[in-house]
Amino acid sequence: MSEAGSRTPKRNALELARSAFDLARSGDVVGLRRILDLGLSPDARNERGDSLLMLASYHGRLDATALLLSRGASPDLANDAGQTPLAGASFKGDTAMARLLLDSGASADAPDPVGRTPMMFAAMFDREEIVRLLLARGADPSARSAGGDTPVSLATSMGASRALRALTAQAC
Repeated sequence: MSEAGSRTPKRNALELARSAFDLARSGDVVGLRRILDLGLSPDARNERGDSLLMLASYHGRLDATALLLSRGASPDLANDAGQTPLAGASFKGDTAMARLLLDSGASADAPDPVGRTPMMFAAMFDREEIVRLLLARGADPSARSAGGDTPVSLATSMGASRALRALTAQAC
């Protein structure tokens, strides 16, 4: 029997899903659209709990992210580590991605399991533009993590002077 003939529908579905994650990472909108058209959920997750949206957004693939959001992907779906796509964009400093996610309904204050918000990641890594965007979208600059950290305390401890400036200017 040929290799193609020995494949089961379940094996084919697994291969299709695996390829969707590669397409999301690489930003292949045409291939991703084809797989979604076959019925794969836009909220499909891999073995680490990363959704297609998490992978596309984390890798800076705006068009693939927009496609997934237009197909109903949840902008706040966290991975197994509790990280959201917006937290990833905040960490990486991808303002265009953060804006797209917020425009699509992502919560500006969605915390991870220890209470860190996207604002805290932006503050820690001196992502001034994202701090300003999150503030404009209603993020709470006084939110506290489980350990008591705030965006200001994290920016201060990390020497993130631009983020700290944006945070303190907002308080005035």
